[in-house]
Amino acid sequence: CTAMGVDVPAPAADTLVGILGDMLAEPQNLSAVRDMDAAISLHVVDSLSGLQLDEIRDAPGLLDIGSGGGFPGLALAAVLPDVPVTLVESERRKAAWLVRASARFPNVRVVADRSETLARAERDAHPVVTARALGPLPVVLELAAPLLARRGHLVAWRGRRDADDQAAAAGAAMQLGMSSAGDRETAPIPGVSRYFSLWEKATDTPVRYPRRPGMAAKRPLG
Repeated sequence: CTAMGVDVPAPAADTLVGILGDMLAEPQNLSAVRDMDAAISLHVVDSLSGLQLDEIRDAPGLLDIGSGGGFPGLALAAVLPDVPVTLVESERRKAAWLVRASARFPNVRVVADRSETLARAERDAHPVVTARALGPLPVVLELAAPLLARRGHLVAWRGRRDADDQAAAAGAAMQLGMSSAGDRETAPIPGVSRYFSLWEKATDTPVRYPRRPGMAAKRPLG
């Protein structure tokens, strides 16, 4: 993290390592990674690499879609204690884990529901939406756009570039009122292939989006 220019206070680092230990001990499959050193790189450092971006570092609030085991949301909440962070996870057992893991963070709220459902209650409400390992870009865009405030940003953690995925995302963005804010590279992380795909909500998202739960993944826009 120091090599990336990201400052992680020692208490936050200790807390995050403790959360990883608890996660690896969970009977449910929260991560395919079982080695602590690998988990630190693949989960914590990868999550905190988002702090290289002004969009995250200066965000007045963050909403993380498909939080799973809690990354990047919990890691960002640990280092940004004054920023409200919402973790959205529809799988009940994972959401229950997030409630337990986030009990030490007063700035974290867990929503045990689908993002499509949350968008009905909190449409246009969030300045920054994050998504890591959530799916193809067109799917991520459809789930994020209705939740974003005008001029808000989606920050999507991505692996290797896929020209077809990026082309489909451009088509989806046109339908959702989103515009590309470009790709950003991250400093090298051992064992991780990573870049960020950034998008800005340029105009209001049509009220027909998001479609009913599951449709974004079943029939991606493009």
